[in-house]
Amino acid sequence: MSTLKDVAERAGVTVTTVSRVINNRGYISEKTRQKVYDVMKEIGYQPNEVARSLSKQHTSTIGVIVPHIVHPYFAKLLSNIESAAAAENYKMIVCNSKEERSNERKYVEMFKSNQVAGIILCSGTVSANEFLNLNIPIVTIECDDALGDCNIQCDNYMGGVLATEHLAKCGCKEIVHFSGVERQVMPADRRCVGFREVCEKYGIRHHEIETSEASYSVMEYLENIKQTLQKYPEMDGIFASSDVIAAQSIQACSALGKRVPEDVQIVGFDDVNIATLVNPMLTTIRQPIKEMAQLAVDAILKKRGGGVMPAKVVLPVSLMKRGTTKEK
Repeated sequence: MSTLKDVAERAGVTVTTVSRVINNRGYISEKTRQKVYDVMKEIGYQPNEVARSLSKQHTSTIGVIVPHIVHPYFAKLLSNIESAAAAENYKMIVCNSKEERSNERKYVEMFKSNQVAGIILCSGTVSANEFLNLNIPIVTIECDDALGDCNIQCDNYMGGVLATEHLAKCGCKEIVHFSGVERQVMPADRRCVGFREVCEKYGIRHHEIETSEASYSVMEYLENIKQTLQKYPEMDGIFASSDVIAAQSIQACSALGKRVPEDVQIVGFDDVNIATLVNPMLTTIRQPIKEMAQLAVDAILKKRGGGVMPAKVVLPVSLMKRGTTKEK
């Protein structure tokens, strides 16, 4: 088995230099750094993660907690977090909380025991008090502002405004908003505020339908959407809080003989893969998911490097016009 000494001898540098390259400490020229990496790859040397964690007081691992790993939004977010972490030679541990407070507590304790470099929290059912005195950088994505050291979110309010303004321009007279999860206060609730303000501005009849906590499986929303369409037969617009709900709205309309966009126009939120897989393709609000993931990883590494993480970052959203809406 190759050792640190073997790498040093083959690269023509000291063991201390190899150690600095592996732990990313001190100044090392790019030429020397690349030479060490090339030798490590050539002889198959793998740094001892346990030993590295003892010297740095943390591993090169980032812990991530999401509420529902099967949801397309979180799947895309995780993929981007992993890519951003890998670019900095960090690994990712993913935990699926299923919105259970006990699960989140357990995972946070596990991350603490494993000396992760930082935690990215995308699920917020635990109270802020439980994160006190952890001495681990915590970044939250679309969670309560009180949680974590750095809060990253998109401009949810403007997303609600853009979606509803677009439906208004498309001639909608009665719009339903399938909004956030019941009994949870999240930044995404601001979408509903934007929706409500635009409807009141234009005198548009509007209704808000909250979703249930269990509604993350593929067809959970379908019956609820059908019932809503039947309850409000004059409804001609839907603003959904996710592309998953929007995609199922297309199916519900089809099942009830309503044409999209001729009879009902639909705007989703997220712009994940499903938005371009449905027919017609979905008009939606694009969240900058890749940028959010990159910022989360950068914030943790900045904190670990002695820098200061921003307390809050709000990123802009944009309207992606596709086939489920039709401007007059």
